Amino acid sequence: MRILVTGAAGFIGSALLCRLLSDVGSGDVTGLDLGDAPPAASGRRLSWIRGGLDDRAVLEQLGATPFDLVFHLASVPGGRAEAEPALGRRVNLDASLDLFQLLAQSRNRPRVVYASSVAVCGTLSEAPVGARTEARPAITYGAHKRMVEIALADHTRRGDLSGIALRLPGIVARPRPVSGFGSAFMSELLHALASGERYVCPVSPAATAWWLSAQAVVDNLMLAGQIDCCGTLQLPALRLSIAEVVAGLARLYGAERSALVTFDPDKGIEAVFGRYPMLDVRAELALGFSHDGSVVELIKNALRT
Repeated sequence: MRILVTGAAGFIGSALLCRLLSDVGSGDVTGLDLGDAPPAASGRRLSWIRGGLDDRAVLEQLGATPFDLVFHLASVPGGRAEAEPALGRRVNLDASLDLFQLLAQSRNRPRVVYASSVAVCGTLSEAPVGARTEARPAITYGAHKRMVEIALADHTRRGDLSGIALRLPGIVARPRPVSGFGSAFMSELLHALASGERYVCPVSPAATAWWLSAQAVVDNLMLAGQIDCCGTLQLPALRLSIAEVVAGLARLYGAERSALVTFDPDKGIEAVFGRYPMLDVRAELALGFSHDGSVVELIKNALRT
């Protein structure tokens, strides 16, 4: 099997790359990113392409290999895409469409797993959120993710690709320094209290978010590459308040850790990242997709090195 991972040096991409390379039966892997290959990823089965999908020469290089399985993770994050809309369009939309067209021309109907985002849903109400929730993206990043979901579904309908889009929630714990994400507090809270550091949280103890470890995301990506299912799915995640996460950290690292956090809520951050409703992921759970199981397991998985 010939496998391609775009965004392979990123937070999720590097973890996925290492998982694929540790599986001796997964085949040859090509990683693509703007930077170098992660130090933990090496071996004769790995080929590395340094560059971006918005580079025509890179696309031509990819076109020389008929891939069987593609994990498309590369993107410009939401904050930067909003500040630089031309860059966001070029990478998150145009380059994704070009990649799908290139893969469709290979005529071997590769399996494509696309990392979409809950940002396609836009402003959330109190109603449960699932894959059938009407998409009303409120930022450019979410709009582009939705457009690519539609394009992948159309290629699948035509029989060019076998596509599945997974809407990812908040993934923890991003390595320090955590920056550029409105949801950075989710990772910083875990890092700080686990290390015995004081932390000023920008949302209130009652703020709720969807939490999923990078390890669990990789498990779900691997499953998506294997199952006979196409379409757009919402990944399961734990819906936890900040107070519940702090209590979980205290259970793991000692009751005194809960005293290290103080709260200075930012209304803007809390309105966007601290008012998440329940998830309706019954269909996804039935297919075998999963979350971390409990707040303690989430923390263990998220901080595992």
